[in-house]
Parts: sequence; C-alpha cells; structure tokens
Amino acid sequence: MAAADADDALDTWTISHIVGTMFPILIGLSMLEMGSGYVLEKLQATYLGNPTLLVLVPVMIGMGGNLGAILSSRLSTRLHLGVLEFDVRDEVLWTNVLAILGLAATVFSALGVAAWVVGQLIAEPMALSELLLISISSGMSLAVIAIGLSLAATYVSYTRGLDPDDTTIPVVTNLCDILGVVVLSGVAIVVLN
Repeated sequence: MAAADADDALDTWTISHIVGTMFPILIGLSMLEMGSGYVLEKLQATYLGNPTLLVLVPVMIGMGGNLGAILSSRLSTRLHLGVLEFDVRDEVLWTNVLAILGLAATVFSALGVAAWVVGQLIAEPMALSELLLISISSGMSLAVIAIGLSLAATYVSYTRGLDPDDTTIPVVTNLCDILGVVVLSGVAIVVLN
C-alpha cells in the first residue's frame, strides 16, 4: 500500500501532470487578467486627472501579488512539512498573517511618500496626506485580500489533492493583479471625490 502511494505521489511530478493541472488554471487567469486592463481603461479620466496616481498602479499591483505569494509559499511549506493546521488557534499561522500585514503597512507607507516625491518632480503634485491615505488604505485592503486568497488557494489545493506549490502562487498573484487595480481605483475615487 505504501509503495502505491509513493508511485501516485511521483506521478504528480511529471510534466504532463503539471501541464494538465496548470494549463486550464493559467488560461482562466489570463482571461481574468484582461479585466484589470479594462478597469484601468474605464477609469482613465481619474488617473489622467491625477497623474501621480499612475505611480501607484504598477507597484500596488506587484506588491499585492508579492505579499500573497510570500504567504502562499510559507503556507505550502508548512503543509508539506505536515505542520499546517487550518485552525484559527494556529499561532504560527497568525504570526505569518501579522508579518504580511506589517510588511504591507511599511511598504505602502513608503510607496505613498515615494509617489508624492515623484509627483513633485514630474507630475501635477497631490497632497501628501491624500496620497498616503490612498496608498495605505488600498494597500492594506489588498493585503487583507491577498491573505484571504492565499489561505483559500492553499486549502482548496490541499483538499483537491493538488500541489499548492504549483497552484497557489499563480492564482494568488493573478487575482491580486486584478483586485489591486479595482481596490486602488475605488479608494482613489472615494478619497478624491
């Protein structure tokens, strides 16, 4: 029985299995990714009216995915080691979540200041307070979303018998790209209006 389980585990490491698992996921995510471009196009007037916001867009999108990828890889490692518990009392899980939130607060605060500096140099300047509010609010919201997506993707991968190392990071980073644009745009509209 143990030899059969070992053979099944090794079968999941074949190229055909990985491609068969990932190809449909990547096609679906690619289709969704077009949605973030559509959102940017629809909100073009908001961004062109405040060009400093354009500095936030690529970093916001990238950092949301990066935060999710960090947590996803940590969860996958703990899952492979057999020490991950999908339990609200798991202290290490909460420590990882708090670390991601702390990193997000630091990065998005620095991003707001950096965007303000760039805005002073090359664009129509915005108030530092507005930029910090937009950057931190949208960044922390995106971090919370990335945490939820990381937990959900890891859990779903585990329950479906998929290797979370293969599935979680592409799913989380692509969804954070899309949601990063939506969250940033929504917060910017609320703050600026």
